[in-house]
This record gives sequence, C-alpha cells and structure tokens, in this order.
Amino acid sequence: MSNDPHDDPSSQPTTSWRSSEPAQPTTQSSPQRTTQAPKQPAVPSSSGWGQSGYGAPPPPPPSKPRAQKSAGKVPRSKITVYGAARVLFFLGLIAVVLLVLSLALAVIGYVTIASTLPSPNELASQATQLFTSSQIYDRNGNLLYELMDPQAGRRTVVPFDKISPWLIKATIDTEDPRFYSHPGFDLIGIVSAIFRNVRAGNTVSGASTIAQQLVRNLLLPEGNEQTLSRKIREAVLASEVTRQYPRNTILELYLNSINYGNLAYGIEAASQTYFHKDAEALTLAEASFLAGIPQAPSVYDPFTTEGHQYALNRQKDVLRLMQQAGDVTADQSKIAASAMETYNFVPPSGSFAAQAPHWVVYVRQLVEQEFGAAALYRGGLKIYTTLDPKLQATAEQVVRDQIASLADKHVTNAGLLAMDPRTGEILAMVGSPDFNNAAISGQVNMTLRPRQTGSVIKPLTYLAAFEKGWTPSTVLWDVPVEYTNTAGVIYTPVNYDGKFHGPQWVRSTLANSYNIPAVKTLVHIGIPDFLKVAQRMGIDTLTRPDYGPALTLGGGEVPLLEMTGAFAVFADNGVYMPPIALERVEKANGEIVCKFTLPGQDNGGAPLCQPIENTGVTIVKPQHAYLLTNILSDNAARTPAFGPNSALKLSRPAAVKTGTTNDFKDNWTIGYTPDLVAGVWVGNADNTEMEHISGVTGAGPIWHNFMEAALADRPVLDFARPAGIIEVEVCADSGTQPTQYCPAKKKEIYFADQPPPGPDHDWYQLLNCGGNQQVMLVLPDEARAWVDQNPDWLASKGMPLAPPDKCAPGTPGNGNGSANVKITSPAEGSVVNGVVQIVGTVTLDNFDHYQFEQGISWDPGGWGWVSGPYLSQVTDGPLGEWDTRTVGDGEHTLRLTAFGKGGGRTEFRLRVIVQNNGPTPTETTTPLPTETPMPTLTETPLAVPTLPPSTPTYTPIAPTLTMTKPVPTVTVTEPASTPTPTHTLTATPPVAITPTLTETPTETPSPSSTPTHTPTPKP
Repeated sequence: MSNDPHDDPSSQPTTSWRSSEPAQPTTQSSPQRTTQAPKQPAVPSSSGWGQSGYGAPPPPPPSKPRAQKSAGKVPRSKITVYGAARVLFFLGLIAVVLLVLSLALAVIGYVTIASTLPSPNELASQATQLFTSSQIYDRNGNLLYELMDPQAGRRTVVPFDKISPWLIKATIDTEDPRFYSHPGFDLIGIVSAIFRNVRAGNTVSGASTIAQQLVRNLLLPEGNEQTLSRKIREAVLASEVTRQYPRNTILELYLNSINYGNLAYGIEAASQTYFHKDAEALTLAEASFLAGIPQAPSVYDPFTTEGHQYALNRQKDVLRLMQQAGDVTADQSKIAASAMETYNFVPPSGSFAAQAPHWVVYVRQLVEQEFGAAALYRGGLKIYTTLDPKLQATAEQVVRDQIASLADKHVTNAGLLAMDPRTGEILAMVGSPDFNNAAISGQVNMTLRPRQTGSVIKPLTYLAAFEKGWTPSTVLWDVPVEYTNTAGVIYTPVNYDGKFHGPQWVRSTLANSYNIPAVKTLVHIGIPDFLKVAQRMGIDTLTRPDYGPALTLGGGEVPLLEMTGAFAVFADNGVYMPPIALERVEKANGEIVCKFTLPGQDNGGAPLCQPIENTGVTIVKPQHAYLLTNILSDNAARTPAFGPNSALKLSRPAAVKTGTTNDFKDNWTIGYTPDLVAGVWVGNADNTEMEHISGVTGAGPIWHNFMEAALADRPVLDFARPAGIIEVEVCADSGTQPTQYCPAKKKEIYFADQPPPGPDHDWYQLLNCGGNQQVMLVLPDEARAWVDQNPDWLASKGMPLAPPDKCAPGTPGNGNGSANVKITSPAEGSVVNGVVQIVGTVTLDNFDHYQFEQGISWDPGGWGWVSGPYLSQVTDGPLGEWDTRTVGDGEHTLRLTAFGKGGGRTEFRLRVIVQNNGPTPTETTTPLPTETPMPTLTETPLAVPTLPPSTPTYTPIAPTLTMTKPVPTVTVTEPASTPTPTHTLTATPPVAITPTLTETPTETPSPSSTPTHTPTPKP
C-alpha cells in the first residue's frame, strides 16, 4: 500500500463534505492517521464522479520538488474537467452510434414501407380513374341508393393559376397551415392533435396534411381506419409525393379531386354548382364558404335547411383560421360571413332519385361521420341498414294521404319514425311527404329537426313524479293557479278546453292531458330533476338554462327521433335501446367493417357500427314504466277528453300520447305496442300556424293508420306486467286506502314499494266539531275556492265540507258503521239487453235508502237516473230493474248507492255492455279482476303527495287481460285532443307560489263521445 498522500482519499480536504470542522492538512509524516481514517468514496465536490459510479482518475505523477508542496491539496478542478471530458466523449460516441443505427433503421423501414405502397408517379393519373361506389341497402338486402362514382358527378379540371387565390388561402389555412414548409407530414400538427384528442377524451383531430389527404383519397382509398400502421403508411407516401411533386402541383391535384357535395368533385364543379361562376372568380365570401365543405359534404349541404346553417357555422371557422393566419382582417371576415347569410342557394335541376330519400341522406351522414368521405364515396362500402321496406312504404303512403286531406287547413308537412323498441332498430323514417318539393322544404328531415313538443312530453314529467313516490291515484286539483318567477313575470296555465276539472287522479290528468295538473307536477319535482330524467331517456336537446313551468306543456324543442326513442323505453319495460340505423357495413371485398349486435350477443369480433352509451341498460324501473304504459293505454280514462273511439284506439292494446302547441304550429302523436313504437309530427317546416289542427286530428290518424297496417299480420300482444305490481282497492275520490265512511271504492294498480296512503289520508273522516260528531269531507285549502264555485259537486258527495282547523277526530261508532253493498247479477263485464233484473245485497248500519243510476262508458263523469229510492235493506235478493232500452248501445256503468241516516253513503259500480240493436256479440270483454280482500296496512301518517311506504303484505298480480273484444275502426275526424300550451314564456322555477299537492282524486271528467274544444293550450 502506498504512503503517497495523493493515493489516500482520507488525505483530501473535507470542506466539501458534511463535516463542520475546518480542514486539516495531511503530510507524509502522519501515516498513522491515514491508516486510522475510514476510506471515503472518491467524489470531488465539483465533478460528480461518485454519483455516476466511476472512481476519480489519479492525477499525473508530480515532480519531486512539487510533491511536498502539494501534499495537503490536490488540484481537483483539473481532475474533474479531465474526467468529464472523457465521459462526455464516450457518451457522445455512443449517442452518435445509436443515432446512426436509428437513422439506418428508419431509412430501411421507410424504404420497406415505401416499396409496398403505390408509386407516387401514379398520383396524377389516379386522379382521373374510377373508384368503386358505395351502396346503401334496406334490412332485406334491397338496394336503396348507390352513391355516385366521383367521375359520374360534375368535374372539370382547372390549372392552379385558374383557381381563386382566396380559395387557395382558405384551403391552406383550414386544412394545412404549414403546407409549404413540412415534408408531407406535420410533426407540429401531430403533437397538437394528440393534445387536443387527449383533452377531448376522443379523436377530434387527425392532423392530416393536404398531401396525406390526397394520397388517402387517390392512392389509399380502401378505408379510413384510424390505426397507427395506416397513419405511418399514409405519412410515408405523402412524404414521397411531396419529394417528387412541386407543392402547387399537389395543391392543384387536391383541389381538382376532393368532394364538395351534391356530386361536385373539384373546385370548378363546386364553384359552378353553388355560385354559377368559374373557380378563378370566387370572392373571399364564396371561397371561405366552399373551403369548409369537404370536411363533411353531406353535413355542410347548403341546399337543405339544417345543412345550410351548419355550412354557415363552418364558414365562420374558416374565416377565423384565415384571420389567425393573417390572410384576412376582422372586418373582411365579418363582411364575408354576412354575405353568405343572405345568399340564396338554388339547387341544380333534377331530383334525388333514391328510395326512402330522407333515410338515405341520414345514413349517408352517419357513415361519413364514422368512416370519412373518402371511404363513403370511393371505398366501395356495402351499407346494410335496419329499414323495413314494407313499413317504409306504408309510412310514406299514410303520411301523403293525411297531409293531402288537410291541405285546406294549411298543413303541408309531416314526419314519421318507427322503431322496434326491443332492439332500437329504426324500421321506417319519413322526413316529409315529398322530398323533392321545395315549396314545403321537402328535403328537410322533420324527424331530426327539433320542434316544440306540446303535451307529448308529459309522460316524462309523471315518470319523474313516480320516481319521487307518486302513484296513479295521487290527486291533483285542476283549479286556477299562478306562478311568478324571480323577474316578476306571472305565468297562469290553462287547459285546452278552457275549463277546470277539480280533483283528478294522475291517471286521469295524464290520460286526458290536462295542463294545470301537469304544471303543478313539474313545479313539485323541479325542472332540474325533470331535465335529468329527459337526458337519461336519450333527449339531448333540452339545453337552455331558462326553462319555466311551461316546459311540461312543450316549452322546449326536441326532435321526433329523440322523443320516439324515449317512448321506446316505456315500451321495453324501462330498458334503453337507442335508435339504430346501421345493421352492418362491409368493404368491397366482403370484410366486415362494423356490425350491430344486441348487448350480450356474440358479434364475431366486429366493432359496433353505432356504439351508444347505456345501450341495453335498465334506466327506468320496470314498475314505473308499466304504470305509465297502463295509463297511456287506458281508453276509458281518456274518454272524457278524446271520446271513446278516437284515433288513439287500436284494435289491440296500445299506449299513446298526443301533443299540440298552443299556437298550432306543431302537433304530435307517439304510441307503442310491445313490439312497435311510432312517432308522428305534423306541421309546417317554415313554422307557420295550422288552422286549429290538434294532435288527435293531425298526427293521430297517421299514427293510427300506420300502426294498424304495420301490425295487421302480427300476433296481438299485451303489455307484460312486471313483478312488484299490485292491485289495491282504494277510495274512489281520494285515491287512498278507504275509511269505513268512504262511499265508493275502486281498484287501482301500484308499485308494491309505493302503495297508496293509509285511511287517515282519506277525505271521508268522522269529526267532532264543537260537540257535533259527523262524517265530513276533509279537503286541502287550494280546493276550497273551486268547491265554493261548484256546489253541485259538493252536494253529490252527500256530506258537508269540514271547516279548516275547527274540528277534532270523532269517536268511531256513528256514521254508516259496517256496510255490505254489492250487485251479484248481472255479472261484471257481461252483455245485457231489455229489462234487466238486478240482484244483490244492501245492508248497512243506520240504513236510510238506496237508489240506482247509470253512466256512459266504464268510467263515467256524469250519471242518469234509473230507479229508487228503495227504503228496505236486501240480502242476496232482487234489488230493482233497469230498462236498458232507454240508453244507447255500448259500454255503461250501473251505480248502486246506499245512504245512511247519519249522512254517509256507500257505492257499488257494475260495468256492462248494453246490446239492444244488432246481433248479440259472441265475444265478451275480459272481466275485470275480481275483488280481493283489502290488505292490512300499518303506516305512519304523512301528508300527500309525499307517499310513505307502508308495510302491507300484497300478493303481486300476474299479467292479465288478453284482448278478446273487437275494437271498431275509427274515423279520423274524431274530437280534437286536448293540446297543451307551449308558452313562449319560459319562466325560471317559481319563487313563492309552489302548490302543496295534498290533493285528492276523483272520477274522470264527464264523458263526451265527440267533444269540441276551444283552441287554448295543448295535450
């Protein structure tokens, strides 16, 4: 071991380490200290050698005279520089070698890829060669339309110097700002696109240069896959093209070959098609407009209403990019945009000769958005769609027939959309009666255009209420009400017939489309919660921040496609199957590009054509969906407003809802069976008013006739009742479990988790008012003004209205006590004629008398005298007679009412079919479910409408009712539906006047077979 201090690390100064002691010089005469000191790693303070794992190189041997002088201090800076230089040299050498190897590999890879690609020399000739066109088929494989081969369109090649400089600038600024500087692919653009895509969460930018787009369209037209290998091949070929062709030649080829829509290929054809001038004469306004179209030609189509607006918005993007590039000023940009907003685009002569033209255009847009214009127009795709040719032909015919019949009412347009609710497949789409009729804006697809919904959106309002605990028998008081928003604007909803209908069950308010109860419901649930329900159901267009209570009457705009899709959720027991148009797409060689499969089914590894979030997910509880379906299919419940034989009644079970705006600009009918849902809109594309045409007289006949024809050869299906639906007997007025004093009871269905409130919520209560004990009506404060104005209604209840806050609960024992009132013959649902003997039982404590009345329909709102009073009680014996010859044939209800001396009364209702004229039908309606004992409930009293879950032990009821009674075909001149007002006032949620919905239900309003309506708000 050497004693040279230069070889011993312990002899180095320690000031650069962690010691706080001053450094002590070490000499050759202190070897003992050297051997005792622990060895430290050779890490000069300024070099970092130890950190990289290297030992410090020894300094050169000193001369003898200098050795003693420098024994205590080593020239560390020289060691550091020397070592660092050696390391940097070797690292640099390694880097150079790696770089050379990388470049070599890149060159080899580049050459290898380039050798497999088409020759760039083919570019010019390929621009004039034919490409395989794409075809669109229906679900049966019938050709609907062949997308025109580019060369069959209008195309005139012009040299670079015959193209407007404005068009060249607009194209470069929009598509490829570094066109003249990059080598064919743009690294800056790629990095920027990556950041944009990451930020957006999906692919919003592809960073393709003009050269890449050119080779993709002309040399690589087999598809538009967004894969890394495809992008690399594209970039390599673009680089080769850029190396071999002048930039202006590339731009000339590009501008002469791209698709500008409407069969215009190349800038000269586009200039003539849209502006009737040569390409060299295009102004800034015209050039900036055209430069935006190639991104999506079928979307930015100025010859259609929607496309025109999209194209104007796209032009503003182009002008913004030109302004950023410094090619135009802000003033020039503003003038150019304004010029196009007032320009009248006139389509070229000739018509679009496709079958189902709106469908073809819709599918073309879907495919272009998904796969790109090159694949669509040059890729030879075979696009198989979900369209049913038979249903499409039926839909087109019924739309044309109905619109022709309403021509004298200023009705020119309609749209129809039909879907299979179990799969979401679109089976028919009619966007207008005549695609090629410019006078009615026939090319506008009215199934895709947002329009005010009218009352057709009300089921979503009641769905939100059901999800908060309401039931079909929750009572809403249809009485005058006002709402005031934060700006002091007063909103007063009114009904379509201009009347107030008093207490109504939810079943009645929805079936008859009464407006005031619907507004109260929306106010109760809150507009934000309603919008969440609508969005969950697939409605994405209700995005304004200023909706008010009129939203449930149609104050928002929704396209027919989305609205029909929402109803399909009800038809499919709460499962969301969004509208689907593409069954599968194939390449020209038969390779599957994408395929539609139901959730859970094997798709063979092919991607979905239309992947949509929540497909196949149960987004609504099946019980809530069924309750709404049951109400919307209840023809008796809607009879007071629509009559018994309206266009809404099919020859099989069907649920349906109408809607009409208060200004008669839009009317709707959307309805469904378990296997088909159809939505219809009727109006004018220019938003002018119809002449008092409502949903049931405008859209209703189209819906009725289409559904009857479409389902004619299909088996009759009833709506399956899900587990958890129970049937409970409740008080016919209050909709709650009845007290012993409730005079009339009826059955209603409920979600077992949301049963009706207990007897303590019933209207009929025994009260002690100042020592006088009596059965009285207990009603909410909001009902009192209406009751005061309708004394006949109060008189019909046979007992007084309880004064507010002046009575205490009475002691049971007075009143009617126990009661047994029923009719045993004739049977429920039977056919009767002539003089009918009525047999049954009438017994009750404190009996006074009983009587008979009859009403039209099975849920009448008015009664006619039959016989009575009878002063004796009867047990299982004859009660009286009914001469049915005094009433018309059809559905009737016989009411037996027994009165007690204490003022109470008890009812029993029998529903029969009177048939005195014509042969007695061999088929009978299915009898209503027989009475079941009222379950015992134990519950905590709560205020309605916050309905507390009680703890009954109900037995779920199995699906019932197979339709056996034939339903007559309706004429289309039935009574107008009760349109609901789509007020332009969109007040924000009310501040102070939120009604307390402790209301009570009653029977549906008085029936009218052919009601006439005064046009005020909508159904």
